[in-house]
Amino acid sequence: MTLASTGTRQGHMKGFTLIELLVVIAIIGILSSVVLASLNTARSKGADAAVRSNLAGARAQAELFYDSATPNTYDGVCATTGANRIGAAVNAAERAYSGSAVTAYADATASTATTAQCHDASSGWAAWVPLKAPPSGMTGWCVDAAGASKAVSAVLGANATVCP
Repeated sequence: MTLASTGTRQGHMKGFTLIELLVVIAIIGILSSVVLASLNTARSKGADAAVRSNLAGARAQAELFYDSATPNTYDGVCATTGANRIGAAVNAAERAYSGSAVTAYADATASTATTAQCHDASSGWAAWVPLKAPPSGMTGWCVDAAGASKAVSAVLGANATVCP
């Protein structure tokens, strides 16, 4: 047996076998699936952060609306147009959740588990938006005129102006 100066037998090529290549490809596939699963979780948490942020901004706008109304009232604060109205912020939160937004709110209807809702009355208001990755047992994020800003396990009821 004659060895070449590189330590290989004469007539044999250096390289990887097919089995070695398949094992490496399988390992890369498993690692990429773990990374993609983590990425989806991060996207859901990011969408939920956007929902909470939009609704926090809505609370500040609602207070500006109340202070500028004569007499002081929250009636009409859920509209999507007009100064200091919060409908646009609730729409933005809905868009962060689902990629699309509702365009009008009906005070007489309750929320569904996948549709944002905003109710207003002269003495208060409440807005609810579903979350993509809610805490265990919760369905969405709710803010209201009483200062609540929390994950809740129920949607807003018809004409509700306080978070459940």
